[in-house]
Amino acid sequence: MTADVVIVGGGCMGASVAYHLARLGITNVVLLERESQLGAGSTGRNAGGVRHQFSHEANVRLSIESIRLFEQFEDAVGAPIDFHQDGYLFLLSMPDDVEAFRSAAGMQRQLGIQVDWLDAAAAQALAPGLSVDGVEAATFCARDGIADPNGVTMGFAAAAKRAGVEIRRGTEVTGIRVERDGVTGVDTTGGAIATRTVVNAAGPWAASIGAMAGVPLPISPLRRHIFLAAPPRGGWSAGGQGGTAAAPASRIMVIDFATSFYFHREGANLLFGMGDPSEQPGFDITVNWGVLDQIAPVAARRLPALADASMVKSWAGLYEMTPDAMPVIGRTGPEGLFAIAGFSGHGFQHSPAAGRILADLMAGRDPHFDVKPFSVERFARSRGAAEAGVV
Repeated sequence: MTADVVIVGGGCMGASVAYHLARLGITNVVLLERESQLGAGSTGRNAGGVRHQFSHEANVRLSIESIRLFEQFEDAVGAPIDFHQDGYLFLLSMPDDVEAFRSAAGMQRQLGIQVDWLDAAAAQALAPGLSVDGVEAATFCARDGIADPNGVTMGFAAAAKRAGVEIRRGTEVTGIRVERDGVTGVDTTGGAIATRTVVNAAGPWAASIGAMAGVPLPISPLRRHIFLAAPPRGGWSAGGQGGTAAAPASRIMVIDFATSFYFHREGANLLFGMGDPSEQPGFDITVNWGVLDQIAPVAARRLPALADASMVKSWAGLYEMTPDAMPVIGRTGPEGLFAIAGFSGHGFQHSPAAGRILADLMAGRDPHFDVKPFSVERFARSRGAAEAGVV
């Protein structure tokens, strides 16, 4: 079999690249996913957050383009998605964080994003039930929100398939053939595919795919947990003091930046999580319930309603981390090998713009985007600014 392009990885990134290549008329494309369904890896295990509030200008620009597409996804792509723009609220309690967010908010406003600078009382008013003890300031962007990763991935994939892209599930890549400094093919559990162009969209496994072609990628997997709490009897308003709700009724995403604890409504339940500083890189996605012991006191302090909440579900997924928490988008190594990976926890929300940019680069088009911050060559030279807003 022969294909013009083979995409390795059927998550949101691979599906986005396939969709945007098809829009450019490049349809002799094979999208490979080793699992039985698309989006079964990190895409299907994230909290679905979508935000403009990043510290690096390149990431803010990715957000601007991506959120614009999320807002009109059904009209543009042809599939409805569940997208709620109830905003992101960052709580700041450390002086250094206050100054860093003040600077970032100024940059975001210069790019046309409305970001509100709030005191603790105003933050509490946005999220009823929230405790703001120790909070010095907060930022809020109303156009941030929560989207459905599965709906976005399937929407991109279905549109690409309608245009002629072939999608193979249950097919694992076992090798990438390189001759004379150029890609010549891909070996899979379903047979070989001759191709001159391969896209590494394998998320946390991107380093392994790169190694098949002799390309080192500094991308490592890092486990993160998500928990789902059921409401108390009578709903989240039960136990609220002074007639206030014990938890927000909207899907506002609240992030205690100093601890990385976050929560938002997920239907009748509350979804929450927090990073574990002791977590070591690895591919283990079993749930470590001991992490909940670390999160519980932080959760109870910031949202007292969680103090006695019962857990109904938990799962773990993998962040694909780079040393500067910035992605790799573009050519890597031999002629014809591209990567779109290493988004360090903000991949899903940037998949629309990142996929469009890479498709343009592959087609020899000007992406009208400064891609230097995403170049793999940056790791071999003095690095630029890192993304500080990893949650």
